[in-house]
Amino acid sequence: MDLKILQNTPPWEWPEDASATFLNVLRDTQAAEPDRLLAAEFAGDFVAINDELVAALLTVLRNDVEPETLRAKAAISLGPVLEHADTDGFEDPDDVPITEPTFHAIQQTLHKLYLDAGVPTEVCRRILEASVRAPQDWHADAARTAFDSSDEEWKLTAVFCMQFVRGFDGQILAALNSKNPDIHYEAVCAAGAWAVDASWPHISALVRSKRTDKQLLLAAIEAVAWIRPQEAAELLVDLMDSADEDIAEAAYEALAMAGGSLGEDDDADDDDDEDEPRR
Repeated sequence: MDLKILQNTPPWEWPEDASATFLNVLRDTQAAEPDRLLAAEFAGDFVAINDELVAALLTVLRNDVEPETLRAKAAISLGPVLEHADTDGFEDPDDVPITEPTFHAIQQTLHKLYLDAGVPTEVCRRILEASVRAPQDWHADAARTAFDSSDEEWKLTAVFCMQFVRGFDGQILAALNSKNPDIHYEAVCAAGAWAVDASWPHISALVRSKRTDKQLLLAAIEAVAWIRPQEAAELLVDLMDSADEDIAEAAYEALAMAGGSLGEDDDADDDDDEDEPRR
């Protein structure tokens, strides 16, 4: 199978043996690196991921002889299934593509590798970004340390992590003023995830501005729906008629989300005890 073909094929149209193919390529240390990178990327999709593929990704990640880019890709590919399993739990095994022991093995391996000083910086960053999607106690200190770093890449990782770990409203607000566009983008996402009310003036201005970069605008559209649902409805209605289909669709979905938030029990509004982000 030519893995490059799958780049332009929706996962639900992949052949039935796709998972087995990814597994074989990941295990073949003689395979071309671009193919192994694609296999590592595709392995993280819900159509493909299973216990065997997780084991193969972890093997790559632990092996310090493997290329750094491949190890980093393997780490990131573990993030979606971690988040899904953490959110849905294991009461119904059919709801999660991996078993509970595999879920815990991922968490333990990622934490151990994160603490290993010999792991390259890029791989370590990706480990933190993947592992935080199923938050554990150690993540708050890790995110705080990363944010306080003078390294912009670590700061970017930190702000990404703040979408998943509560208690960083001040840092999120500071990151909204970053001149680094990637950090700015992640800060908008984090502000929306935790409905940081103090971010409203900044993020609503992004939605109003005709100069906002499209990807940033899409993030801001979603964020305002969580932060102030009623005001967001007034702000987004005109964007439903945008000539850009992505923007119009994002506005429609955000308005639907805002309507759902308005229908929630008033006692749940701005619940300080809520431990889950609003994503």
